[in-house]
Amino acid sequence: MVHEKTILISEAHLDSFGHMNNARYLELLEQARWDLITERGFGIDTIRRTSTGPVVLEVHLRFRHELPPRERVVIRSQLASYEKKVGTIRQEMIKPDGTVAAEALFTFGLFDMKRRKLIEPTPAWAYAVGLTDDRPPPDAAETSPRV
Repeated sequence: MVHEKTILISEAHLDSFGHMNNARYLELLEQARWDLITERGFGIDTIRRTSTGPVVLEVHLRFRHELPPRERVVIRSQLASYEKKVGTIRQEMIKPDGTVAAEALFTFGLFDMKRRKLIEPTPAWAYAVGLTDDRPPPDAAETSPRV
């Protein structure tokens, strides 16, 4: 499953050279990941209710082509792998001509905020990140680990 989010590079994203500031890439990639999980039923309300949520463990970000102001880009997000408690998601920022402006690989997991540790994906989390296409029933226990 590939999730796409279109954004417009604004003047607020710029650095002193007139192109997008490096820290803004991380912000926009994060927004695309939030949109992905929220659209698939694991938004902030679920996080608060279950006391579980995403945590980034590592990021590798490569800047390939500059992004000027007023350019529309598509952020493509796709789960690359998920082994036990740790997943990786690949994200790309695609310019209108198809050029990849930036690519990132995030290592992440599902964090139990009460126990303060990573846990295996719950059915709701597995669906939210694209590990499965099987939407869990609304009354399923969101905190039960995936088997």
